[in-house]
Amino acid sequence: MKETGVYQIYCKAMQEDGIGDLYKKYEELKNKLEKEGLFDINHKKKIPYMPKTIGVLTSKTGSVIKDIINVSTRRNPNVHIKLYPVPVQGPGAEKQIAEAIRVMNEQKLADVLILARGGGSIEDLWPFNEEVTARAIYDSEIPIISAVGHETDFTISDFVSDLRAPTPSAAAEIAQADVNEIKIKLLTYQNRYKTALKKKIEFMKLRYNKAMASRVFTAPLQKINEQYLNVDIEIKKLENIIKMKLKENQKKEIELISKLDALSPLKTLTRGYCIAEEKGKILKTAKSLKTNDVIDLKFCDGEKQAKIM
Repeated sequence: MKETGVYQIYCKAMQEDGIGDLYKKYEELKNKLEKEGLFDINHKKKIPYMPKTIGVLTSKTGSVIKDIINVSTRRNPNVHIKLYPVPVQGPGAEKQIAEAIRVMNEQKLADVLILARGGGSIEDLWPFNEEVTARAIYDSEIPIISAVGHETDFTISDFVSDLRAPTPSAAAEIAQADVNEIKIKLLTYQNRYKTALKKKIEFMKLRYNKAMASRVFTAPLQKINEQYLNVDIEIKKLENIIKMKLKENQKKEIELISKLDALSPLKTLTRGYCIAEEKGKILKTAKSLKTNDVIDLKFCDGEKQAKIM
């Protein structure tokens, strides 16, 4: 006996096989903005070498902000990270991202901005492919580093931003100079000046000895004395120049260290202040506390808990 059957298929939407609609929209917008000059390298701003405040536009939860904080504070413990939480996917996310960029610029809240989120599909990353996001980045007076998705992901935001980083952690490294590397460079420069001074003095001594041994200069005593005086003057000039250079570098190093020390939150704690936190969040006003709340108090020499009465 031969069996037969009937199948029914319900379809709510159809699209052409091959390149998806989102990719087409991506290419169309990319070509449009490129023709308008939004990707022009001449418009891109220089990233500051050692910014005091780094603004981060990303989700307030997740590993992205943690990675940026860990990398930045490791390179410079005194750097100030200012998070402006924004949704990084979903409908309307692009408008909130654009608004955050506008507010950060209008209130001058940072020296450099990092626009970041983790990897995802083209649908997840779509807010960073919207025109409103691209134009907000282009209009920003604060330099922006784009760190959206993984290294292989490219969004419209990457092309418009002043600099693209392959990952959020890499963006933190680009945005903040390593204090230890700066100290090493200063020491290297000092050693080079000292070595150069020694070599110059040795060279001048050789020239002096050669002049003294030459028959041309040994005969007239006056010539010998003149050469001796000239050599001695040149040596003293070189010594003074090197000493001045060393003092300038030492002064610059002291100024940098003083600035870093002045910006440290721990410096404030040593003057009798403390930091109040509740569940890892810094408390700024008394209104946010209720009776019997338990808070953490951070002092310069340790931490204690307190109960609100």
